[in-house]
Amino acid sequence: MSLSHAQDELAAFGGRMPTAPGDLRVEAHGIAPVPEDRRYGGPGRLFTVWFAPNLTMTGVFTGTVGIALGLDFATALAAVVLGTLVGAVPTAYLGTWGSQTGAGQLPLARLAFGRGVVVPGVLQWLSSIAWDALIGLFGGDALAQLCGWPFWLGVLVMMAAQGALGVLGYEVIHRLQTVMTFALAAAFAVLSTKLLQGVHPAASGSVHGADRAGAAVLTCTVALSLALSWAPYASDFSRYLPRTASRPRMFWCTLLGISTSFVAVQALGLWGASVFTDQTARGIDTLLGGGALGAFGLLAVALAALCSNAMNDYSGSLALQTMGVRLPRPVAAALAAALGFPLVLWMHAADTTTRFQNVLLLVGYWIPGFVAIVAVDWAVRARARGHSPVDLATESAHRRPWWPALTAFAAAFAAAVPFMSTSLYVGPVAHALHGADLAYGVAFLVALTVYTPLRLRRSR
Repeated sequence: MSLSHAQDELAAFGGRMPTAPGDLRVEAHGIAPVPEDRRYGGPGRLFTVWFAPNLTMTGVFTGTVGIALGLDFATALAAVVLGTLVGAVPTAYLGTWGSQTGAGQLPLARLAFGRGVVVPGVLQWLSSIAWDALIGLFGGDALAQLCGWPFWLGVLVMMAAQGALGVLGYEVIHRLQTVMTFALAAAFAVLSTKLLQGVHPAASGSVHGADRAGAAVLTCTVALSLALSWAPYASDFSRYLPRTASRPRMFWCTLLGISTSFVAVQALGLWGASVFTDQTARGIDTLLGGGALGAFGLLAVALAALCSNAMNDYSGSLALQTMGVRLPRPVAAALAAALGFPLVLWMHAADTTTRFQNVLLLVGYWIPGFVAIVAVDWAVRARARGHSPVDLATESAHRRPWWPALTAFAAAFAAAVPFMSTSLYVGPVAHALHGADLAYGVAFLVALTVYTPLRLRRSR
């Protein structure tokens, strides 16, 4: 990267940065790397920033999938735990790059993709809007029920609030998640106790043999998709940590934050699948018996959605800038929230459950290939760099051609198509495997296989 190009990027995508924990003024800083003398904080804050946003009804209702597919509780829970851990590991690993570079995840992908980063940038931007809708659907509905508003008004207020948090940026989001980790954990504990009184999990399933194996794999894949969906966001929320921050601690704080929260909410969904038949905020209010406890439950659902979607809007703003759109980061964050509003209304207009599950799977099929490509590129650069610290100016001067990454990216997605299993499309391999969805694993392995020799040849 030439000096003039770096200066141009700083002028377009730089701006005011938070200076210390508790600095809650608007963060105007975009995708330009955070200078080392402006870094602060410790690895421990990664646990809370990755724990609170997952305590949503999206996770609870996703947890019901295993029982709906005919599995018994023990088998479904094992699939959820395995899928969550497999999906959380890449996110935790990528998150350690933030302290080494001061850069967000999509901006770092430019090292591997070059100008082709526009493709994953567009997908990440669209994914952040889709997640706004997936989670805002429940949060807006809960707010509407709580305040006696029409659905559209509840969603509008929810989107405005989360957009405001996305505008305020990095430090406000970290502080919010710290507070909400304790508040939402207590709220979900109370709600779980009430919701599950007298409810017994499914001791035996209705599917057997190959159908049971297929259902278990699909349940595992759905859980994996939830955890892995955070991977393109990972270093966005560690880019202000100092280079001296312990990378092992960063990894474990992130892994524990994601896995414990996702397993907890999905286990709640599995246990109470028989009573979570109305997958709406009204259903939660009814299950809690209305009154003060019902209002408390609706408030918890709304706050949880707010926590999660603030992160979607923040990372969406960085993805938009990575695509080359020269919007100020706060404006880009507000735009992501605004575009999520009509998508929520669309999901709410017909078969909400089916549309919800389809969007959940479809927004993530591109991520395994992306993870494989950026991880290989990082590993090759690390080997060439030896023990020297990461210098993004130097690394950016050695960007690779865009075609190897995009070739591997396209090949991974194409190879995954026959293995996909959704209500919109079931690939021939998935059909033969009794609905088992292996698309995520196939995409990762194909991207790894195709990109690695291309990257090593170019480095030589």
